[in-house]
Amino acid sequence: MTMISSQEAQSIILQLVDVLNDTETISLDEATGRILAQPITSPYDFPYWDNSAMDGYGVRFEDVSQGEQNNCMTLDIVAEIPAGINPKISIGFGQACRIFTGGMLPNGVDTIIMQENTRQEGKKLRILEPPKYLGQFVRKRGAFYQANDTLLSPGIKINEAEIAVLATAQCSQVTVYRRPRIAILSTGNELISPSQTLEPGQIIDSNQYALKAFILKQGAIPINLGIVKDEKEIIKQKILEGINCADFVLSTGGVSVGDYDYIEHILEELGGKIYINTVAIKPGKPLTVAKFDQGCLYFGLPGNPVSALVSCWRFVKLALDKLSGIKNEHQPQLIQATSSQDLSSNGQRETYVWGKLNLRNGEWFFELAKGSKNSANLINLALTNALAILPIGVTKINQGDKVNVLFLLV
Repeated sequence: MTMISSQEAQSIILQLVDVLNDTETISLDEATGRILAQPITSPYDFPYWDNSAMDGYGVRFEDVSQGEQNNCMTLDIVAEIPAGINPKISIGFGQACRIFTGGMLPNGVDTIIMQENTRQEGKKLRILEPPKYLGQFVRKRGAFYQANDTLLSPGIKINEAEIAVLATAQCSQVTVYRRPRIAILSTGNELISPSQTLEPGQIIDSNQYALKAFILKQGAIPINLGIVKDEKEIIKQKILEGINCADFVLSTGGVSVGDYDYIEHILEELGGKIYINTVAIKPGKPLTVAKFDQGCLYFGLPGNPVSALVSCWRFVKLALDKLSGIKNEHQPQLIQATSSQDLSSNGQRETYVWGKLNLRNGEWFFELAKGSKNSANLINLALTNALAILPIGVTKINQGDKVNVLFLLV
C-alpha cells in the first residue's frame, strides 16, 4: 500500500464513516454539547406578541407624528404596563401609557417614545421629541420567527444559543444522537501508567490520557482498554474487545515497521479491511485505518505523543463529527495567518508545526512554539492552540508571510 496525501486520506476516512442512527431523548438540562437529531418547531410566534423594545411611553403614531419640537405636545397618561401582564385597556386619541421593556402593547398603541424624549408632569406626558416613524421601538409579533417554521435543524451542536432557543420554544425534552463510543488502547512493552514507578528504559503512557481528553472534548464516550503488552494474542483480544463495544477504536503504537509492530496482521485476521497505512504528513506518517463488518472503524495511530494528537486533530476529529451526526462540510477549519517567525520543512511531506494563534488588531498571527519540534516532544505542545501547515514542496515560509493554520479550539 502506497503513501497517500492528507486530502486523499481525509476523503477515504469520511467515506468509511457511517452516521449514527441511534437517538435518545434527554432533558433540556442535559442537552448542552449534544447533536440534535430531529427538527425543532414551535407553535408560537417570536416575539409572542407586539412588545416594547424600550422603557418609555406607548402612543398612537397619528397623534404625535405631526408634532413639532416645541415642547408643547402633551398626552394623557392613562395606564402603566410592566412586562409580564396582559393589558386590558385600549389607548385612544390623545392618550399614552407608561410601558417598560418587554411590556405587551395594549390595543391602540403602535409606537414607543423612549422616556429620554419625554417629560412626565403628573398625569400628563410632554413630548420633547416626536417619533421618527410608525412602529419605532416596537418588536412586532412574529418578526424573529413565525409559528411552525423550522426553528432548528437536525445535525447541529447544541450550545448556549441553541439551549436558549429550545427553552424559548418550551422544548423541555430534546431528541439527540447518542454519544459515540470510542475505545482507546496503548501498545508497547515499554509503557507504564503514571501511577507506576519509572524504571530505566520505560516510558510513561501519556497517549491514553491525551486521547481520552480529545474524545471527551468531541462529546464522545471514551472506553479505556489500558496498556497492552507486545504479545500478539493479547493485542488481538483487546482489539476484538474494542471492535465489539465501540464505534471507533484508537490504538497508539505498533503501526510502524519495528519487529514487534504487527497490528496490520491482527486486523486482517479479525476480518478488517485496511484502507490506509501511511499518509504523507509530518508528524503522523504511520496511520492505519481499517473497517470491520460490524461497522467499527479502526485508527492505528503513531506511538509518539505529538504524532498521535496531530493525527487526531487532522483526521479523527472530522470522522467523529460525521459519526456524531453533525451536518457540515467536514473540512479542517483553516485560518490564514501571518507567521511571526520563519517556518521550515524538508518539503517531502505536508508538515505541521505547532504554536499559538493570536488575533491582534483584527489580524491573525501564528507564533511558533519554542523548543524542539520533535514528534516525541509533547512538552512544548502544551499551551498551543494551532498547527501551521507547510504543503508538500514548500521548504520555507518567511517571517511576515501568510500561512494556513489549523485552529485547534474550533
